[in-house]
Amino acid sequence: MIGVLQRVSQAQVQVDGAIVGQIGAGLLVLVCAEQGDSETEADKFLAKLLKLRIFSDAQGKMNHSLQDMDGQGTPGGLLLVSQFTLAANTQAGNRPSFTQAAPPAEGRRLYDYVVAQARLAHPEVQTGQFAADMKVSLVNDGPVTIPLRIAPSPIIG
Repeated sequence: MIGVLQRVSQAQVQVDGAIVGQIGAGLLVLVCAEQGDSETEADKFLAKLLKLRIFSDAQGKMNHSLQDMDGQGTPGGLLLVSQFTLAANTQAGNRPSFTQAAPPAEGRRLYDYVVAQARLAHPEVQTGQFAADMKVSLVNDGPVTIPLRIAPSPIIG
């Protein structure tokens, strides 16, 4: 599973001119399921992004997570947006290949799974709309942008 985490002051997603997801301070996370991903990778991905310490403490050091942005237990907003193009392979030619992305039905299933698990674990979760033409706007805070990849574990046998 691939993600791009962006620490934001605010972010929103529009579909056909209507806002479908919006947060204040927190994380905008672009999410892509790859071939071979399962709930195991999705769970690891979500656990990592919720606990990754990328919010500043009083001394300006990145010591707080999304679940405790200010060191006082205040959680930030989480905006999850499906983004299959994160799986782009640009090694050959000038047109990206997306063969590493999970097929659409599996990508939707895993994205929906991540969203459902996030809603169980975090108080403020907003989303984009899977497979829609979305307009994403954000104010990147820092800027802090972090790639996150959780690869399937190799089968040992």
